[in-house]
Amino acid sequence: MFSHIMIGTNDLDRAKKFYDALLGTLGVPAGSVDRHRIFWRTKTGVFSVSKPIDGKPASAPNGGTIGFAASSPEQAQAWHAAGLAHGGTTCEEPPGVRDGGAVKMYLAYLRDPDGNKICALHRMA
Repeated sequence: MFSHIMIGTNDLDRAKKFYDALLGTLGVPAGSVDRHRIFWRTKTGVFSVSKPIDGKPASAPNGGTIGFAASSPEQAQAWHAAGLAHGGTTCEEPPGVRDGGAVKMYLAYLRDPDGNKICALHRMA
């Protein structure tokens, strides 16, 4: 359904270091910088970070979350640890299994250095 997701940042260098480390735990290659944007490309889509074109400060959405697929609980935990080590802050419950009845998931939530809410999700068998 989606071709790409783009979020705002106020500091491209900080965002690149954060997301290179975070997405690297999921096997995503380092992002490429294009003027005021950074792109992380995969065969399933593109994640990008941009300084706002209108010149106003970037701000995080209230109620928004961007989820990244993890192949295992261990990968989601490594994602979370890399995020904390590179300026992210934990939010929601601690990383772990959530039982939604029909589906068990391992979830790990963070806020990136710009305040965007992100998570790693692994759907369990």
